[in-house]
Amino acid sequence: MASGRGPVAVLSAVPGVQHPSVLTGPSFAADIARGLPTALPLACADDSVGFALLQAIATSALRLYLTNDTVGAELGGALKNVIAIAAGIVIGAGLGDSARAALMTRGFAEMTRLAQSRGARPETLAGLSGFGDLVLTCTSDQSRNFRYGRALGRGDAFDPAVTVEGAATARALVRIAADQGLDLPIAAMVAGLIDRRISVDEAVAALMARPLKKE
Repeated sequence: MASGRGPVAVLSAVPGVQHPSVLTGPSFAADIARGLPTALPLACADDSVGFALLQAIATSALRLYLTNDTVGAELGGALKNVIAIAAGIVIGAGLGDSARAALMTRGFAEMTRLAQSRGARPETLAGLSGFGDLVLTCTSDQSRNFRYGRALGRGDAFDPAVTVEGAATARALVRIAADQGLDLPIAAMVAGLIDRRISVDEAVAALMARPLKKE
């Protein structure tokens, strides 16, 4: 997110690289290593190459679906980390599961809005790479971003050696929202909490005081 370009765009600019593809979606490496079942999307602009990759990678425990929306697949995998931090904050601050469910739903709306502005298809975000990955990372202790958010919500320290992708992404989203005039209030609150510019109480009050509107 720092450069504004996704992995496929970066790899496509490298001489000799052909058909860069993205494997993303709801999965933890530990679960896959144990042979536990899951389903993932594989994004490839070329269908023939994509189907060949499906045949090569799929196993009895790993079901793959093909999409040619590489932008949507990339953004789903990146944006859900920001919402996972927010979900962790909700739980860490003791705001309850109902608040987490509402946060996830409105966060998904933000993900879709941003992704569509960058050329992604909404149905991609509604699939495994968006909604599926969002559910996983917002509800599991295996998620680094969720654990980081929970520590923020509790006011606890978090191991700086642990990679938290969503922190940098949240800051990037604030810049993108300002440049493009997008409404991304949850991402803005996450960035503010990460940078200690606002408190949890202030973030909750700001989100709850937003103008009433149709869903």
